[in-house]
Amino acid sequence: MKPLSRPLSVALAASFALVMIGTRFHHFGDWLHLPDASMALFFLGGLYLRRHMAFVGFVVLAVLVDWYSVSYAGVSAFCITLAYSFLPLAYAVLWYAGRAIAPRFDGSLRSHVIVFATLLASASLSYVVSGGSFYFLGGRYAEPNLADYGVRLMTWGPRFVRTTACYVAVAQVAHAVIARVFRVRDDAAHA
Repeated sequence: MKPLSRPLSVALAASFALVMIGTRFHHFGDWLHLPDASMALFFLGGLYLRRHMAFVGFVVLAVLVDWYSVSYAGVSAFCITLAYSFLPLAYAVLWYAGRAIAPRFDGSLRSHVIVFATLLASASLSYVVSGGSFYFLGGRYAEPNLADYGVRLMTWGPRFVRTTACYVAVAQVAHAVIARVFRVRDDAAHA
């Protein structure tokens, strides 16, 4: 896929930021209490936005939303431990996996399958980084061990990957529909 134009990149980045704020910060009301889309947005950011500074911007946004949530909105700080410092690495796994396959993404069914397969692999690895760092470095478990971590990985990992995959699937369907609409519009204009 060719890089997006600057106006389209800015619009998409702003949309991604709003979705991150709306799903990461659950204080906008029950009608918007959707699962956190952050991990999917990091993957999609790598796929569509690609720029390293955009990655940094989204990491900063995630930290700011978490800081505000814990400091002012009464959200529990349970997950804010030494392990929190590993989240940028978990995000980077997703962003740079998306970025790596972006040149191969041409909107064809085959390329959508490649995107989705890459997402499943990178989301799994991202969960190992984020969940593993929390389990082993978070100080919340008295005697962390590989056997117990394996059980937790198999319990929570699929939920994490499923949520991330659902958001990316919706984005891929939206991409296909929008691309088709513009293709039909262009064909009609040239007829």
